[in-house]
Amino acid sequence: MAGPGPPLIELAGVGRVYRRAGARGRGVATRALSDVTLRIERGEFVAVMGPSGSGKSTLMNILGCLDRPTAGAYRFRGRDVGRLRPDELAALRRESFGFVFQSYNLIGSATARENVELPSAYAGLRRMQRADRAERLLRAFGLGGRLGHRPRALSGGEQQRVAIARALMNGGQVILADEPTGALDSKNGEDVLGVLAGLASGGHTVVVITHDPEVAAWAERRIELLDGRVVADRTTPARERPGAGAGFVPTGGMPAAGVAQAPSSLGVAVEWLQTTFASLRANLLRGSRLRTALTVLSVTVGVWSVVAMLSVVQGGYEAGVEAVSRAGADKMWIGPHSPYSNRATPVRLTVADAEAVARLDNVRGVQPNLSGRLTLRRRDRQAEATVRASTPDELAIRSWMLARGVFLS
Repeated sequence: MAGPGPPLIELAGVGRVYRRAGARGRGVATRALSDVTLRIERGEFVAVMGPSGSGKSTLMNILGCLDRPTAGAYRFRGRDVGRLRPDELAALRRESFGFVFQSYNLIGSATARENVELPSAYAGLRRMQRADRAERLLRAFGLGGRLGHRPRALSGGEQQRVAIARALMNGGQVILADEPTGALDSKNGEDVLGVLAGLASGGHTVVVITHDPEVAAWAERRIELLDGRVVADRTTPARERPGAGAGFVPTGGMPAAGVAQAPSSLGVAVEWLQTTFASLRANLLRGSRLRTALTVLSVTVGVWSVVAMLSVVQGGYEAGVEAVSRAGADKMWIGPHSPYSNRATPVRLTVADAEAVARLDNVRGVQPNLSGRLTLRRRDRQAEATVRASTPDELAIRSWMLARGVFLS
């Protein structure tokens, strides 16, 4: 249903090429989409058909901002999606799109209501608001008596309705459904398609990815892909559509436009902590005590292992620095001889020279010394030895400890 302003979704010459490494460093290109141009208006119910490998899933990923085209342009409400930063793209995906999958992708340890609440937790909606909206959505889909049931206690059709409610939690202006009836029997499949048709009647844009003509027959528009190209784009008359008379499905009081502005960062952090502890408590109470305990234990052991490793590394680093320091890495020797020539005339260094060096910046201490080979005699015994004459600061400057004996002065 076209209206004033730009279309909701507009693709112009969109292409997608995937590259993988090949022999001799040459990339091998696989073209998934080629020159796809189409428009989808607000409130349309569209089926994208095609055999396996035709590019249906790639197109859905691009429409849902899960992937970017390598050619062409994608505009959503007139906004060039290709120019969005990663955080802007994530916000658009979170606030405007809802996803429904063939395998439901529900969290097995969470209740139906908790599964539906999850998208709004990312959007920063308060816990009480999340619970209230999730309950209203589930009741709208006839699941008021299943709020506290986990997925394994629900039928396939009920699980898919929970998944649709989850897709609507943040408004779900666009519902992208990938083979939504693929795991259902015919009766439950018709029920789910009826829900999707009702959502389109209520103003949501619904795009169903399918290879089944009977599923595509429910949509008012059918787009066919083959080898990554659009080969047909036709409208299905109302008299030929099983869901043409589907009534509007109430979505819990939230329009197809997204949630309100998120609260402050502190509020989001508090909400996340509360959600985390609630999930942990729920797992402990639902007979998953051993699994939860093992998970917590593994995380604890991992954290302490990292702490211990960092302590060992830090200790080794400090010991190494201390050893290098004792070896003289932070010391400089100044002598009267040139290290490059034995024939150069030595200069005379005095105590005044040492005092001048001590006045320089970043010099912690100066220790003048004089050394030479002398003969030591005691009574009738004598020995050749190296004698060093220095100041009392020599031990501190050299980081030495007196092991035995005394200094002579």
